[in-house]
Amino acid sequence: MKKIILLIFLIHFTTSCKRKINKEALKKELDSIYNVDQTFRYLLNSPTKNYKKFLKEQGYTLEEFQKKKWVIINKHDSLNQIKVESIIKKNGYPGKSLVGEPTNKAAWYVIQHSRKNIIEKHFTLIEKAGKQKEIPMTLVAMMQDRLLMYQKKEQIYGTQASGREIKNNKTGKIEWKYFIWPIKNPEKVNELRKAIGYKNTIEEYAQSMDIVYKKLTLDQVINQNHQ
Repeated sequence: MKKIILLIFLIHFTTSCKRKINKEALKKELDSIYNVDQTFRYLLNSPTKNYKKFLKEQGYTLEEFQKKKWVIINKHDSLNQIKVESIIKKNGYPGKSLVGEPTNKAAWYVIQHSRKNIIEKHFTLIEKAGKQKEIPMTLVAMMQDRLLMYQKKEQIYGTQASGREIKNNKTGKIEWKYFIWPIKNPEKVNELRKAIGYKNTIEEYAQSMDIVYKKLTLDQVINQNHQ
């Protein structure tokens, strides 16, 4: 009897150890994915020599990255998507209870930076993770807004901006202009933002991106008849 109890204990102990090792390995993999996703995007605005080591590890020089920024980013986004798809298939969404914070945001970032069909595929899972407090609901809102924008629909929380070339009527020059994608209920957007967890207003959010917030309709945006 003692031998049986000992055997059960050893099996349980071994299984627990394996589970712990797998959990740590998963966290390490997701941290690496998160680092690649975010560092490349940080370099879009701040391509400094401090990141030469990172670029070298990824197989690029600073000069190469400056010439082919989005080609490189899109390539690594695709690689990260394959990794995250595999992780989700095995573990479900790797949230706070599994990998802790901020690692629980890694898979979200990869999906958020994916094409429309990938976001559509995983949004229900993301929404469930938010409701279960595995990720912040603000991230769920952001993905929902992006999906609506990709579907050419009005967003809800005003988290998504877009941009296009527009002719300046005063100067006659073609300029790149950013704007907040049309919002379904602009009169209540700040109330909705606060309820979901955002601390800033739509006006403050736009200002943080150097955008002057204007209420736009889908017709104005789709037909490009706004300035």
